[in-house]
Amino acid sequence: MNNQHDIVNEKIVLQEDNKIVLEFVIPASCDFFDGHFPQYKLLPAVAQFEIITRFSKKYFKTQRYVPTIKRMKFSAPIKPDTLIKLEMTYKKEKGLVSFTMGDARVEGKVYSSGSFNALNEVEA
Repeated sequence: MNNQHDIVNEKIVLQEDNKIVLEFVIPASCDFFDGHFPQYKLLPAVAQFEIITRFSKKYFKTQRYVPTIKRMKFSAPIKPDTLIKLEMTYKKEKGLVSFTMGDARVEGKVYSSGSFNALNEVEA
């Protein structure tokens, strides 16, 4: 069983102490697409957020528990096999993760963006 729901190809484009930029593909075979508009497969919003919190934990060592979502905007549907560019910034002193999930091949195309509170694992 793959613990990344078939997201095994992430590539680090940029990594700093408080910022990460990743590129990855969510393949059509990913179980995130199962049952969500079977004729027109789209990545559900909850799956997008699951991916974001998973990578926040992996790269910023935050908890998966999210006490507060500050803002969240879903701007365009994500289809299977899209090359995603995920940019995340972690302001540890404020406990705030901000993100933009966009299309790595289409400059300026944003699928979702927002920010949420995230506690560091050691604060648990």
